[in-house]
Amino acid sequence: MQVLRQLPQVRDSNLLVGAATADDAGVYRIDPDRALVQTVDFFTPIVDDPFVYGQIAAANALSDVYAMGGRPLTAMNLLGVPTDVVPLKVINTILRGGAAKVKEAKCVLVGGHTIRNPEPVYGLSVTGLVNPRRMITNANARPGDLLVLTKPLGTGIITTGIKRALASRVTVQKAIDSMCTLNIIGADLAERGLVRGGTDVTGYGLLGHLGSMCRASGVGAQIEASRVPVINDEVFRLIAKDCIPGGSRENLKTANAFTEWNGVPDERKILLADAQTSGGLLLCVRPQLLDDVMRILKKHRAPCAAVIGRIRRWKKPEISMAAMN
Repeated sequence: MQVLRQLPQVRDSNLLVGAATADDAGVYRIDPDRALVQTVDFFTPIVDDPFVYGQIAAANALSDVYAMGGRPLTAMNLLGVPTDVVPLKVINTILRGGAAKVKEAKCVLVGGHTIRNPEPVYGLSVTGLVNPRRMITNANARPGDLLVLTKPLGTGIITTGIKRALASRVTVQKAIDSMCTLNIIGADLAERGLVRGGTDVTGYGLLGHLGSMCRASGVGAQIEASRVPVINDEVFRLIAKDCIPGGSRENLKTANAFTEWNGVPDERKILLADAQTSGGLLLCVRPQLLDDVMRILKKHRAPCAAVIGRIRRWKKPEISMAAMN
């Protein structure tokens, strides 16, 4: 985002969402009822199984469209591999994993591009559709909204534990199940008009993405740290063993500038700043719509449906840790 902010700003009345608000995807209006949602995302392997890696990378990229309230239409593979090191069979398995998630999303895989790269990278470029009047954006958080999280935190810690052979098989599988789960619920809620503000929780961690939403909306937020769900308690044991990604450490340094911790323990700080892969949605829900939203999350078997805080009307965008009332 720091690089994008240095580029000339595009002025087009049909560009509804660009880089200025740090949203999950760009949105370009086609007509009054339809707009294109466009995104791209890829990363290096975070699990050993190439099929699962492909699934996670695809789910992560598709999530950006769902986080805007849209539905994916087409996807293109983006793959970089050291062909002298990675066998063709492994490359094919990665792509099959991605294709499986694209199919699950009822999206069409239309091609892609492959390059030689010193280490494997894989992801998707995705194009979707959204109703401009029903989309979810960073800039639509309003004072009084409740913050609802749809996946537990801890994938960054756990994947670091995987690399160091410290994470248990049970914990690894819980993280994989979470990361492979599509955030389709974002489109369902937006189309029903139940959610207008929100984001997904990925590389900048919960606090980083919430901070971006507060800045774009001109509001503050209050979080009750104890209500934020974690994949399981082993995450805290992994933190104690220093299984903390470099990205999570950087996220915490950044978050310190706009967060009042009010006695939150260090391990919880790390969790709230943990860099997630294919994380859940962080949704701004008006209190009168909460029951409807929770009912739909339950119906769709969302990994979690936790009310973790609320949006506040503050003089500057900041996040405070405190008990809700």
